[in-house]
Amino acid sequence: MLRMSDARIDGFIAEDVPYVDLTCAVLGIGEEPGEMEYYTREDCVLAGGEAARRVAEKLGCTVMSCVPDGERVSAGETFMVVRGRALDLHAAWKVCLNLFDHLSAVATKTRAMVDAAHAENPHCEVLTTRKSMPGAKDLLTSAVMAGGAFPHRLGLSETILVFDHHLTFFGGFDAFVEQLPRIKGRCIEKKLFVEADAEHACVLARAGVDGIQFDKVPVEELAPLVRELRGIDPHLTLIAAGGVNPGNAGAYAACGVDGLATTAPFAAKPLDMSVRMRVL
Repeated sequence: MLRMSDARIDGFIAEDVPYVDLTCAVLGIGEEPGEMEYYTREDCVLAGGEAARRVAEKLGCTVMSCVPDGERVSAGETFMVVRGRALDLHAAWKVCLNLFDHLSAVATKTRAMVDAAHAENPHCEVLTTRKSMPGAKDLLTSAVMAGGAFPHRLGLSETILVFDHHLTFFGGFDAFVEQLPRIKGRCIEKKLFVEADAEHACVLARAGVDGIQFDKVPVEELAPLVRELRGIDPHLTLIAAGGVNPGNAGAYAACGVDGLATTAPFAAKPLDMSVRMRVL
């Protein structure tokens, strides 16, 4: 379970309920007891439940039931039931719904990619990159993990991944390869990964990098390249990146890579979800 602070939960609430609910106050219905059901109009993989539960409880509601994150939910199915005062139910309504319909969309698209990849290569994992909406990394990370994937790289402090932009300041590819033993000696606790095209991949494998992330190498070129690289170093970690999506995840996984780095789940369209309320 992803750690999320109370302050973060309070922030979600404050965005939608900065002071008071004027509508409930004007109508005078705030103290009426009621029940609210969240349901989906689309088949999906649920995500956002843990955060939504904490939002509802922070607002004084009682969560009667909630389907766990990562579970499949069918169209028409209720996935969370909440009880409380009308004032508190209305305060929780859209905050929780926004969490559910955005994050479940990400989890559902993620699961589609994971299923496609594993059908062709059970040992190939889907990895989501750090190209996500600023300020939402914790939520999106929880959603992709609910969908069966893993974060590829949560930030610059986490892994050593060399891009062409780094080599621009380093003196170029040849200078990097020449100094690779010294570089590896400075990161003895970490693995050294390099993004490369087909032309440079074999050079890097022979030079002793720990992993290679392919930069937009087409599927038809990738399979023979993976076989060649495995022949050079069977322990080399290989990741396909650049344009990987639900439509081609299976084909890329079938090439024999260890992982698929993708941003595709982050662009998932929010799902069609809603609520029903009734007086108790």
